[in-house]
Amino acid sequence: MLLNEILSKYPKDEEYLIEILLEYQTSKKNHYISSEDVARISKHLDIPESQICSVISFYTLLSMTPKGKYVVQLCHDVPCFVNDAMSIYDKLVEVLGIKDGETTQDNLFTLEIGECLGCCNDSPAMRINDQVFTGLTPAKVEQIINDLRGEVK
Repeated sequence: MLLNEILSKYPKDEEYLIEILLEYQTSKKNHYISSEDVARISKHLDIPESQICSVISFYTLLSMTPKGKYVVQLCHDVPCFVNDAMSIYDKLVEVLGIKDGETTQDNLFTLEIGECLGCCNDSPAMRINDQVFTGLTPAKVEQIINDLRGEVK
C-alpha cells in the first residue's frame, strides 16, 4: 500500500511527520489524510494521534477532508488583490459552479482562497495541485479549467 511505501522511506522519528503527511496527501487523488491514515502514521512514529491531527489542522496545505482531483488555490494577498484577483475568483466561481472551500459534485475541483504563492511580480496567481499559473486573466483561467476538464474525458 502507498502509505506503507512512504512510511518505509523515513526514519521512525516524529521530525519527519510533516514530510510524511505532505508526501502522502499529495500522492492521493482526493488530497486528504483520513483518520485511519492518522492511526497508521501514529503507530509508525509512536506519537499520539492528537498530535498528528493538531499538525494537520495547523497547516493549510494539509487536510482531513476529501478534496477534488484538482485543488485550485487562488492567492488573495495584496499584490494579487491589487491586480484584480477578485475577477479571477468570480470567473472560477462561474466556471466551476462552486465557492471557496467547496468541491464540485463530480469531485474534480476544489476551490480554495489561499495565501501568497510567491509570484507577486506576475500576479494574480493560482496553484492547481503542484502547478502555478501567473499573469491570470478571466479568459486564461477559463481556458485552464477547460483544458483540465478535457484531460479527464
